[in-house]
Amino acid sequence: MNILSTLPESPGCYQYLDKKGKIIYVGKAKNLRKRISSYFQHEQQNSRTAALMRQIHEVKCIVVDTEEEALLLENNLIKEHQPRYNVLLKDDKTYPYIVIRNERFPRINQTRKTVEDGSQYYGPYASANTAKVMLETIKNIYPLRTCNYLLGEENIKSGEYAVCLNYHIKRCAGPCVGLQSEEEYNRNVAEIKELLEGNSFPIKSLLRKEISVLEMDMRYEETHVIQGKCKLIDNYRLKSTITPSLQNVDIFSYDEDEHFDYINFIHIGNGAIVQVHTTEYKKELPNEPKEKILARGILEIRKRFNSTAGEIIVPFLPDISIKKVVFSVSPRGAGKEERKNLLNLSIQNVKQYKLDKQKQADKLNPEQRTVRLLKTIQTDLNLPSLPVLIECFDNSNIQGTNPVAACVVFKKAKPSKSDYRRFHIKTVAGPNDFASMAEVVRRRYSRLKAENAPLPQLIVIDGGKGQLQVAVEMLRELNLLDKITVIGLAKRLEEIFFPGNPKPLILDKYSETLQVIQHLRDEAHRFGITFHRQIRSKKQIESELDSITGIGIKTKEIVLRKYKSVTRLREASKEELVELLGKKKAELLLNGLNMIHLFKK
Repeated sequence: MNILSTLPESPGCYQYLDKKGKIIYVGKAKNLRKRISSYFQHEQQNSRTAALMRQIHEVKCIVVDTEEEALLLENNLIKEHQPRYNVLLKDDKTYPYIVIRNERFPRINQTRKTVEDGSQYYGPYASANTAKVMLETIKNIYPLRTCNYLLGEENIKSGEYAVCLNYHIKRCAGPCVGLQSEEEYNRNVAEIKELLEGNSFPIKSLLRKEISVLEMDMRYEETHVIQGKCKLIDNYRLKSTITPSLQNVDIFSYDEDEHFDYINFIHIGNGAIVQVHTTEYKKELPNEPKEKILARGILEIRKRFNSTAGEIIVPFLPDISIKKVVFSVSPRGAGKEERKNLLNLSIQNVKQYKLDKQKQADKLNPEQRTVRLLKTIQTDLNLPSLPVLIECFDNSNIQGTNPVAACVVFKKAKPSKSDYRRFHIKTVAGPNDFASMAEVVRRRYSRLKAENAPLPQLIVIDGGKGQLQVAVEMLRELNLLDKITVIGLAKRLEEIFFPGNPKPLILDKYSETLQVIQHLRDEAHRFGITFHRQIRSKKQIESELDSITGIGIKTKEIVLRKYKSVTRLREASKEELVELLGKKKAELLLNGLNMIHLFKK
């Protein structure tokens, strides 16, 4: 299947569909490409799996951030769609929740079943242990009742109940006998809800105070236990693909390329993702507003999936209004983070869909991929022409010694290693990157100009505004500035600087343009460092050989050609050196190296 090489290498869920478009299997993976490929690369021994493979007509992927989110999403998709070939997870057994009971003085427990009785459920959790430790952490901080008493107002006043052991060990404040008011108890429950909804600040603040007290008393073992609880809360990922507070919500996101518009749709039902779908529309009208395209997509997709959701989360307002439907662009209030996370998930999936389509097209037509990539770079950097030829410069020196520079060349966005060039810095004394860059740029382009050789459309300077400015001055002196675009790439934040503009361009970290520029920078750095190391090694060998009596120029040339570095020379055996230089010269060389080594000690 050609689709395999274009699948994302991200965590997520995959769905196998038959010819009728019915989901027949749902799975999860840490790496979607590797997992799905494993089905098709080997002949299946299991008869059930072989039968599944014969029926697969289409593969769909849902990308998430973590393997845990994939596991939770898989659980809900299987429960919703009941795929024929998923033998597990179809029954009522599911992942654990923490439930706050719908009652006076609510109990808080762990459960695997959800019942529509007004109770509030948080989760599901990827492991029972995570839910258990979270629940124990809460109960260690907040006194909560665990009894099954019906704590009506009359029952409490009548003195029907008596405090239990939990009261005496301070795990319960005794609401059953009126020692804790309902108002105080509910205040604690409200803080616990904040924690379970993702706001861990109150509980972590209390834990930190407890740690401070324990450390002052030098009770380090207990401190370690509390620190473990803090770490668990830091790793707590309730805000993932599962959204218990959202019951019937649609999420739409939008992306586009030169020929197509893409719209991703996610539907939330009963607190879980139950539908994910991406549709593409071929561009019909030039410059059609994205608000109109999204509006059309929302109407068509909701009709197709019979959605009656009263809330639609979108990245921007579409050019449409729907009766009894609220559009959420910048979610606020309760569930704000959940809505933001879901919108980000939808955006992530629509971008992945577009990328997969581009990869498939690139695989079928590599030349088309190159042209598309060059056009992307041209658009992102606002270049006057396609950057068919790009060159990048990098200086290399350690504390000013042996300064060198490297120039790497990319043709059609790919390295052209035969055109790489190395430079010894000749006119600069000491560590001066600006002067070194000026010398190298002048030497490189004065030569190309004299030879009437092709000039690059783009020059990338590995450095910030200072090095960019000296490169610009050199090109101006050579009257080439109007023919070549030059940019600087700052190392710290991958900022791209243009001449005369103090504000940098910051591209998305997934941008193909940024990836090409980073590749150029990394190649220039690698090429320059390699050259610098060779120069240092050569000079180090020469200096050591110069101090050995009886080793002349011819012997030095033979040794340098063979070993290239002091380390490799010292690792050579006596037999190797005798074979290379003869017995007398080999003994002179070995004795000399030993004396140098002893002197250095």
